[in-house]
Amino acid sequence: MIKVTIFNEFVHEKKEESVKKVYPEGIHIALKNALQSDDITVRTATTETIKEDLSAEVLADTDVLIWWGHMAHESVPDEVATAVMREVQKGMGAIFLHSAHHSKPFKLLMGTPCNLTWREDGDSELVWVCNPSHPIAEGIGRFIHLEHEETYGEPFSIPEPDELVFIGSFSGGEVMRAGCCYKRGNGKIFYFQPGHETFPTFKDEKIIKVIKNAVYWAKPTYRAELICPQVKKPLEDL
Repeated sequence: MIKVTIFNEFVHEKKEESVKKVYPEGIHIALKNALQSDDITVRTATTETIKEDLSAEVLADTDVLIWWGHMAHESVPDEVATAVMREVQKGMGAIFLHSAHHSKPFKLLMGTPCNLTWREDGDSELVWVCNPSHPIAEGIGRFIHLEHEETYGEPFSIPEPDELVFIGSFSGGEVMRAGCCYKRGNGKIFYFQPGHETFPTFKDEKIIKVIKNAVYWAKPTYRAELICPQVKKPLEDL
């Protein structure tokens, strides 16, 4: 059983009717309902109770953390962001969705500003599979067509991905590294660009398939704190 924790700010859905119509129970519940299965169990976390929802005990008991953020990045306590970073370094998997590129944990893990270009015109997007042999791309085909999505574009100030799985192209002409894989310490990280709050992106079967594939890919295979022990004597005398 893979233990997944989904963090969603749960702010837009309370303040904006256009978002509430798309995700009446919140993005976190939509994702939970889509991902929960015989081999994946899901709990959720929101900004209001983040210290309890993402406590050290919860993070230690999480195999893969999924993070959606946009307008409340600064509401995340620094100690929570640092705890997430350290747990990823130990081996917890992490999936960052859409505007979570500017979340505190992602920026800590990347070590760069993670800025990009953007506009909200409801362009259509093709999410192209550029690495069809990658496990996260399994069952997707050549591309995912999204009728409407917030436009993101290069330059995207992230480290060069260890593996690039998807490239997004928009009807307005922009392109974007849309699916990026990293390893930090013992943990695996996947950034996935689609998921603007005013569009039903997380109701698209292929988008959910990508996220579920990423859960399987990112789950820990080895989990231990990174340490720097002093060795008192050599293994054997040479």
